[in-house]
Amino acid sequence: MFHVKPIDPRLLRYARATRFFLAASVALGLAGAGLVIAQAMLIAEIVVGAFQRGEDVAALTVPLGLLALVAVGRAAVSWLTELAAHRAGAAVKSELRLRLVERAVRLGPSWLDSQRTGALTTLATRGIDALDDYFARYLPQLGLAVVVPVAVLARIVTADWISALIIVATLPLIPLFMMLIGWATQSRMDRQWRLLSRLSGHFLDVVAGLPTLKVFGLG
Repeated sequence: MFHVKPIDPRLLRYARATRFFLAASVALGLAGAGLVIAQAMLIAEIVVGAFQRGEDVAALTVPLGLLALVAVGRAAVSWLTELAAHRAGAAVKSELRLRLVERAVRLGPSWLDSQRTGALTTLATRGIDALDDYFARYLPQLGLAVVVPVAVLARIVTADWISALIIVATLPLIPLFMMLIGWATQSRMDRQWRLLSRLSGHFLDVVAGLPTLKVFGLG
């Protein structure tokens, strides 16, 4: 089993659709970060105006309207991100399956006989299908995780540098915990992959032996 890095260079090399999706994710991530900051500022303005200055709904009409527009904008950005993710995932899976078949044909039957059929079948089906989550969820969230904190921190620095300093001091704890979770998840996924490949091989052997069992009246 291969291990996928945060942005695996093999996907960039073998699947051209990945490059477009990464560029789209960065652009949509920037737009989403701007909308998140705008939403937070508008909510703060509405709360301060309503509870501290005692303003009524009429006085808060403009920020409330802008908040509604920002919410619609965030929904649109989320929809565009998911649409781009699913289209890129479908294109990448199709391209990878085509490359897998071309390589198997080029290497010939002797190479196929030396490989575990169950492992190859799992890789060509469920293995490549697993890229759906990689494109639809992981990469968009990775883009947001890179863009949004930087944009929010830049805004906090201009408003309250002490709070920004506290955030910068505690921020390294996040990747540390992410690394610990990733190591634990990797070992579990490796074990599940081995079990799934073994089960697929056993199932294919059983299916391949059914004609023989029928000949002897045992099927």
